[in-house]
Amino acid sequence: MLTIGELASYAGVTVRAVRHYHAKGLLPEPERDHCGYRRYDAGAVVELIRIRTLTGAGVPLARVRELLRADEEEFAAAVADIDRRLRAEIRERQRLRERIARLAAGDQLVLPPEVVEFLDRLRALGVDERIVGVERDGWIPLAAHSPERVAEWVARKREQLADPQLVDFYLTLGRALDWGAEDPRLVELADGLADYITRMAEERGEDYVDVAGVEPPFARLMDDLAFGSAPPARRLIELLKERGWTGWTRLERVDPRPGAVRRPR
Repeated sequence: MLTIGELASYAGVTVRAVRHYHAKGLLPEPERDHCGYRRYDAGAVVELIRIRTLTGAGVPLARVRELLRADEEEFAAAVADIDRRLRAEIRERQRLRERIARLAAGDQLVLPPEVVEFLDRLRALGVDERIVGVERDGWIPLAAHSPERVAEWVARKREQLADPQLVDFYLTLGRALDWGAEDPRLVELADGLADYITRMAEERGEDYVDVAGVEPPFARLMDDLAFGSAPPARRLIELLKERGWTGWTRLERVDPRPGAVRRPR
């Protein structure tokens, strides 16, 4: 026979918990012995362990009370249901653990592996982290909008990065973010970039320079998100339009605006 303290210790709960289960009618209170102590037998130990296990599994006390009174078949079915619920919770927690672990991985949290590899390639080439950030922020909605095309887009971008002149444009764009919106170097950059795009379009086709090929409203939204807070970048896009190309996410040929003046090269 066990005292309440011994019972609690054996079952891995507190004395207070035992008394709480008494108050809720889950665990019967034994009669006191001649010394005034309550003494618990092996049956009480089994019942208390069952209560502790069920409550530890998240079963409400009212349901625990029902299960303690259930027959063997009903109890077994209930335990099977609890087990299925716990398994589902474990799977969900495992998924959460994987997401938490990926938080430390930065871009990998929200981008496909091939895009992360492309961004890392830009960094390895020395591209300004702000430009890499613009690329990353553009890839997130692209990947969400058309995940089936990501591999195609990344392959095209990798191919373009093999051109040293394009890499040089990336490097210059990073420096341009520190220029003023009226800096004359932006005009020179726009001239060179427009000539490069035009040459690529003529040699390789306009599909080659328009990597994304997404709908214009979506492309404009992405441009606003990427360059809305960067006056030099917005000015560069305006200058490109004057030179026959509009957009950034989706490059399209347009008629240059009347009065646009090209600097001699």
